[in-house]
Amino acid sequence: MRYTAIAETDVGIRKSTNQDSVLIRHATFDGGEVLMAIVCDGMGGLAKGELASATVIRAFADWFEKELPLQLEKPDLNVIGAKWALMLKNLNGRIGEYGKSIHVDLGTTFTGALFLNGSYVAVHVGDTRLYHLSNALTQLTEDQTFIAREIRKGTMTPEQAKTDKRRNLLLQCVGASPRVEPQVLTGAAEAGAYMICSDGFRHVISEQEILGALSPARLTDADAMHANVRYLIELVKSRGERDNISALLIKAE
Repeated sequence: MRYTAIAETDVGIRKSTNQDSVLIRHATFDGGEVLMAIVCDGMGGLAKGELASATVIRAFADWFEKELPLQLEKPDLNVIGAKWALMLKNLNGRIGEYGKSIHVDLGTTFTGALFLNGSYVAVHVGDTRLYHLSNALTQLTEDQTFIAREIRKGTMTPEQAKTDKRRNLLLQCVGASPRVEPQVLTGAAEAGAYMICSDGFRHVISEQEILGALSPARLTDADAMHANVRYLIELVKSRGERDNISALLIKAE
């Protein structure tokens, strides 16, 4: 499997700072290919959400440079997923303690994936999302939000959730929760495309619009990938979305 990855992020139309952070790392080893892709959506007063998301991104960039080469000697994606989950639990404590010291609540979501040849592991906290795109748009991660929990319990319909005032209420995020329990997924990488996006990217556009712009056939090269993601971001802004907007796109072929 070969991978091409791009990222686009935008402060949006209302906020003065972009609290989203994105990361792509791509390398080869022994004729193989490894790609790490992460989106973090920070939140917090005094622009500290930007600090929370950037802190997590830096920790994973360091892991890619220092720890991944050791893992590649005998790669096991289940082990890597467990290590990532432990990193997020540790970061949750560190960021939480810092927030207490300055009397500011701050935190970040995390959705990251590591593609290793023909397989992947994904680790997830919050409401950023990982999708697979082929002939359909399939959400792979599970939103850790109040409304998603209520929908799963059957006490709220998806239609009710769209207008519920609690739609942004997270059940957990890194730095602002007493503890976090990341979702860990592993699987075979399928041809098509994968997308990780912040909630600001998806609130005001439909799945049909996403699939129309980002269907794998339209992702002919990195320039086309940038252009199509940028088109959707501008569409989101034109519809009045108030949040920062980020999307990371990976073509797998």
